[in-house]
Amino acid sequence: MISFLMPVGAVFSATITATVDRNPVALNESFQLVFSANESPDGEPDFSPLRQDFTIINQAQNNQIQRINGKTSRLIQWTLVLMAKRIGRLEIPPIAFGDDSSNPLTIDVMSPQNVSEDRDLFLTVDVNTRAPYVQSQLLYTLRFYRKVAISQASLDEPELDDAVIERLGEDKNFDTAIKGVRYRVTERRYAIFPQKSGRQVIKPVILIAEVISGRQRRFGFFGSQLTVPKRILSESVELNVKAIPNDYHGHWLPAEQVVLQEQWSEGSLTVNVGEPLTRTLTLLAKGATDSQLPTLWPDIEIEGLKSYPDQPVLREQKKADGLIAFREEKIALIPSKPGEYRLPEIKIHWFNSKTEQEEVLSLPAVTIQALAVKMAPASSPAAQDSTGTLPTAPQKTAANVCPELSAQSSGNASLWRGLAVFFGSAWLLTLGGVFWHRKKHTEKPEQKTADTQDFSVLNKTLKQVCYDNDAQAAKKILLEWGKQAFGVSSLSAIKAHCEARLRDQIDVLMASLYAPETKPWDGKKLYQAFAENNARQKTRKTQNEGELKDLYQ
Repeated sequence: MISFLMPVGAVFSATITATVDRNPVALNESFQLVFSANESPDGEPDFSPLRQDFTIINQAQNNQIQRINGKTSRLIQWTLVLMAKRIGRLEIPPIAFGDDSSNPLTIDVMSPQNVSEDRDLFLTVDVNTRAPYVQSQLLYTLRFYRKVAISQASLDEPELDDAVIERLGEDKNFDTAIKGVRYRVTERRYAIFPQKSGRQVIKPVILIAEVISGRQRRFGFFGSQLTVPKRILSESVELNVKAIPNDYHGHWLPAEQVVLQEQWSEGSLTVNVGEPLTRTLTLLAKGATDSQLPTLWPDIEIEGLKSYPDQPVLREQKKADGLIAFREEKIALIPSKPGEYRLPEIKIHWFNSKTEQEEVLSLPAVTIQALAVKMAPASSPAAQDSTGTLPTAPQKTAANVCPELSAQSSGNASLWRGLAVFFGSAWLLTLGGVFWHRKKHTEKPEQKTADTQDFSVLNKTLKQVCYDNDAQAAKKILLEWGKQAFGVSSLSAIKAHCEARLRDQIDVLMASLYAPETKPWDGKKLYQAFAENNARQKTRKTQNEGELKDLYQ
């Protein structure tokens, strides 16, 4: 990201950002180093410091100018193709652009891969571990080597039974040398999450390529060249997927790093009776999918304090080194009488897949103070409340914040004051709506059939029966949902259209319904999975409207 500073009376000072397309790289492998600026720097770049540790194979400059809504933006890029001269952690030093300069970088150069192939084209696969934990992230890297020209090629996706497989970003292309022979390499990466423990096998990937033979057709237009089809298979990868440790507690969340944060709408824990105070809880996990993230707001009831949670916001960010999952929950808290209300501590258990240890993140218990609303005299402006407030809470409280992860959320005081009026009005309208609804149904006893119920009614009804632990009623509503949404008429068929967590909860429901002996059923978990499933589907529909901001730098 480029930024500029212009103090009063000073000249522009351009910031040039340096990035690489891959890290780490192997010795004898090429990679791209890109310098970017949105304004002309002070002078031409001096790339000579790079030659100490790198060979410059190629370099190019590109200028782009865009005009959107009357605003003109400019992007200048210098792209270099480099190859390291030695193994180790090498520094890409700051590059001078006149008086301006770029940021330094470090890149890890590994030993050349032990590839003994001497064919025209072949595939290699690599995984970062062969003994992952169930539902944890495994990085699968596929490379296609070729020393001959091809006209086209098709490559299968990796397959693993009972696994979630996500492709990570675009393909990377670079050059490498094997036994003095130059190869062009295409690299593709995947994040794989095995869903069951035990011995698992990632099946071989198949590549079909049209290799240009060098000969030309005797007949045809423009002397087109002949091609020879070739079919190549990669090696299979055998995994030993480890089960959840017996001594693990709570919701199973394997990840590399996790961050838990909170934010209060007004930056204070004091609120007037009848006005909303919004708490925003955010969880980020590196090396996990958004469907793995647990519910953050505890299902609690506090007398005199109503809570109105919104649908959770679920997102995923795909990086070269895996997925980053994001979950946000907003809860409007409205006190009905003056006093103090204590919210309990929030704890999130997670399993560190690097250290193979259970860890716990927590947000401390907090106390909300609700103040009585003082009525101002009719002839004078409303008097300010002088009953006192609790000390202002920090804008954000973070547990185990690591520099690689960040959650972005902001509050606006004027916005929340407007929302306070809105929530208060909405509450009164809701009471009026409930009264009107009951009156209408008293006068007209006939009710809407399931076929005419909209999703909002279905959602509320399912929540009620789930919280009542009514398994039979939950089954009927799910079947109605499946009929309306997917045109299917069985729980098994509905599962094919659901996320993993909802599939699991439908299995639990079916086991409770059809087991020889009656088993207790916790309906709240099914409804939570149902709400998250629909929130994620809604997010996917709108995801193309704009790019996600980076969650991980």
